[in-house]
Amino acid sequence: MASKPNPIASRIVPALLVLVTLLVLVYVLWKLDASPRTDDAYAYADSVDVVSEVNGRIVGMAVRDSQAVKQGDILFQVDPRPYDDELARARASLAALDTQIAMMQRTVKAQQYGADSARAAVSRAQAAAAQSIQTLKRTEPLLSKGYVSAEEVDRARTAQRSAEAELEAARMQAQQASAAVTGVDALVAQREVALADIALAEYRKDMTTVRAPFDGRVVSLKTKAGQFASPLKPVFTLIDTRNWFIVANFRETELGRIRAGTPAAVYLMADTGQIFRGHVDSIGYGVLPDDGGLVLEGLPRIQRSLNWVRVAQRFPVKIRVDAPNPDLFRVGASAVVRLEPGTAKSSH
Repeated sequence: MASKPNPIASRIVPALLVLVTLLVLVYVLWKLDASPRTDDAYAYADSVDVVSEVNGRIVGMAVRDSQAVKQGDILFQVDPRPYDDELARARASLAALDTQIAMMQRTVKAQQYGADSARAAVSRAQAAAAQSIQTLKRTEPLLSKGYVSAEEVDRARTAQRSAEAELEAARMQAQQASAAVTGVDALVAQREVALADIALAEYRKDMTTVRAPFDGRVVSLKTKAGQFASPLKPVFTLIDTRNWFIVANFRETELGRIRAGTPAAVYLMADTGQIFRGHVDSIGYGVLPDDGGLVLEGLPRIQRSLNWVRVAQRFPVKIRVDAPNPDLFRVGASAVVRLEPGTAKSSH
């Protein structure tokens, strides 16, 4: 005789399945809320456009596309010959100016000797004038007593006036000699300008050799030796490989628990087996809306996936990777990020 199905058991099993499903769903939702995760992320590193600071033709390209370089490595060489000539002219100008200064110093010294001689002549003329005055004072009273003649008094008066005239002439000559004494101040100022020209020429010559400003990787190199380089035209781009970041776009509803310093676990789609640790470096405070709102140029534009419902906006969260694999990380590489707010160390 066939046994009848237990009606209680037939009702309990589906109920248990529903309960377990609900518990799993609650756990998953809790886990997602406690550890926000997104696969809308990509690798990022700072970069610079490498340009020549001087105009000239590239005579040597020391790197190739995608090559890793160290800080200080030579990247390319601009023809230095025009700048060698510029430096030689600046140094020749300084040498000529130094010669002119030396000659002027000798001239000034001679002028100074002339001025000193003129001042000595004034002193002699002053002494002669003083003596002629004393002689006239002694001679004039003797005329009335008959000790001297009128002619002798006249000669004494003439000598006194002559001495006064010579003194005045000596003073004028001394003033002219002093005024004629020049200086080398103007030439010394020109020498400072010449030194500045030399420093600038040396700097421009040094800039013909372009070196890596930091450890990085060469990308977008599409030229070679023979190309004319100028400060307005980048030769290639250099990625700063010293610091790697992951830019992860999180929903605005998840930003409440994200802080600078929040630990993160990331991996790249190129190799999902390598997990990298990192921490939140910064949180974006602006994106470019795509729903017809205010357009703010320069902000990141993030597309919303649905148009017929109100979708939470996503904001970029920049995560610094602690120990990136230099061979694996590439700018723009797809990544997956899981934040771990509960594991953040408290700071005091």
